[in-house]
Amino acid sequence: MEKKQQTGYNFNSVDLLIYIWNRRLILMAIGLIAAAASIIISIMITPMFKASVIMFPATSASISKELLVSNYSGRQNVHGFGEEEQAEQLLQVLNSEPIRTRIIEDYNLMEHYEIDPEGKYPMTELFEQYKSNINFRLTEYMSVEISVMDRDPELSATIANDISDLVDTVYNSMKKERAREALRLVEREYRESEENLVILRDSLDLLSSMLSKKINTSTSDDLVSSLINAISENGSLYLSIWNQVRTEAGIVAALSLRYKEARLEAEQDLPYKFVVESAYPPEKKAYPNKSLIVIVSTFAALLFALIVLIVIDNIKARVAIQEEK
Repeated sequence: MEKKQQTGYNFNSVDLLIYIWNRRLILMAIGLIAAAASIIISIMITPMFKASVIMFPATSASISKELLVSNYSGRQNVHGFGEEEQAEQLLQVLNSEPIRTRIIEDYNLMEHYEIDPEGKYPMTELFEQYKSNINFRLTEYMSVEISVMDRDPELSATIANDISDLVDTVYNSMKKERAREALRLVEREYRESEENLVILRDSLDLLSSMLSKKINTSTSDDLVSSLINAISENGSLYLSIWNQVRTEAGIVAALSLRYKEARLEAEQDLPYKFVVESAYPPEKKAYPNKSLIVIVSTFAALLFALIVLIVIDNIKARVAIQEEK
C-alpha cells in the first residue's frame, strides 16, 4: 500500500531541538532585543518599597463580666489571643470606610498618587490605587498582616503603623456607640427601681411608726388587745409592703451590677490587637524585580517567536505541497 504523504510538521523532542538550532540566529536576535527592551522598561518603572505590620487579634471576652462577676466562666479572658472569628473581624475593620477615609485624608493620597481631582472618575481611581498599594491578609498563623507599598519607604512604614493604631480607635468607636445606649437604658431602669425602693421603705417605716405609736399609747391592761388589733388591722399590709421591699431590693441589686457593667463597657478603651512586629522603613525595594522581569520577558518573547516561526514554516510547507500538486 502506498505510503500517505506527510502534509505538516510532526515535532518530537529531538526534532524541536534541531529546529531551534536551525533558527538559533533569529531566536538569539529576538532574545537580545527582548532582554534589552525589558531592561529599559524595568529601569523606567518607579521603584516601590513595602512595609508591613504583623498583629494578632485580641479576644472578644467581656472585661466588665470578668472583673465584676465573681462566678463568670467565660471561654476566653481579656488577656488572651483571639481566634479565627476575631481575626476575620479584624480584617473587616481594616477594610472599613472609616480607616480608609482617615488615611486618605491624613496623607492627602489624592495628591500623593498624582490623581487629577477634576478627572472623570477621581474617587474610583483613588480607591483602586489605595487597594492596590495597601493590603490586608490573614496569615497561616492566624495573624493579620498590613502591607503598604509606596515609592517613599518612610511613608510606607508610617502609613502601615498608623493603620495599626486606627484599629483600636474604630473598634472602640463602634462598641462605645452601642455601649452608651445600653448604659442609658440600664441607668434609667436602675434609677427608677431605686426610687421605687425608697418609696416602699418610706411606706414601711411609716406603717411601723404607726403600729409603734398605737402600742405605746395603750395602757398596760389592754396592751395585748391593742397589739392584736394593730396586727389584725395592718399586718397584711405590712407583710405586703415588706415583700415588695425585698423583691425591689433584689431588682435594684441586679440592676446595680448591670449598671456597673454597662458603665465599664462604655468607658473602656482596651486594645483589640497585639502588635507582633511594627513597620520600619525598608532599605530594599520590593518592586520591580528587574532580574525577574528580564527573565520572564525574554523567555516569553522567545516562546512566542518560536511558535510564530513554527506556524510560518508549517504554512510554507503546506503551500509548497499544494503547488506540487
